[in-house]
Amino acid sequence: MAKYTAADCRLCRRENQKLFLKGDRCYSQKCALTRRAKIPGQQWAGRKKVTEYGQQLREKQKAKRIYGLQEKQFHKYYTEAERIKGVTGTNMLIMLEERLDNVVYRMGIGVSRSQSRQLVNHGHITVNGKTVNIPSYAVKVGDVIAVKETKVDNKFFTELKAMKKPTNLPKWLDFDNTTLSGKILAKPQREDVDLVIAEHMIVELYSK
Repeated sequence: MAKYTAADCRLCRRENQKLFLKGDRCYSQKCALTRRAKIPGQQWAGRKKVTEYGQQLREKQKAKRIYGLQEKQFHKYYTEAERIKGVTGTNMLIMLEERLDNVVYRMGIGVSRSQSRQLVNHGHITVNGKTVNIPSYAVKVGDVIAVKETKVDNKFFTELKAMKKPTNLPKWLDFDNTTLSGKILAKPQREDVDLVIAEHMIVELYSK
């Protein structure tokens, strides 16, 4: 599978928006978008007008990059969202939020979605007591997400236990950093997705 290997900060500059791909660095003065808020590449220097297709494409690319997905994976979520009842764009975002790697990030276990994906891949996370190493695993209401018992003594997790309980948790999640476990309290809603994404543009792009 193709994988993006260049600088993550370049993606934020390309979308002219913080995608929070580098954890704490995104909140500091080291953020590339803060230091150099310019679209990379000389070919963009004199280009001002963006077509409707261009706007739709940028929204799709932005969403893909935020959640760290390739085109095939991302389109699969759109196809599934289109099949179920409700607004397609909203359904798609909710399904993306329900990914295990995103939940691990939202709970504050990982500082970024890419790090959270790595924690899941390496078998550090359990769902209802069973190890799950599939980042795309869709969580359900009532699921208990926790750090694997054999991993809690890892330096990374002991430092997490010493931190204060996160105050910016989405209302559909609960997490106790002293026990390194949390729970899915409810199904996420569109207002719970604190991302600047015009999902209707993505739907329009894929509908053509």
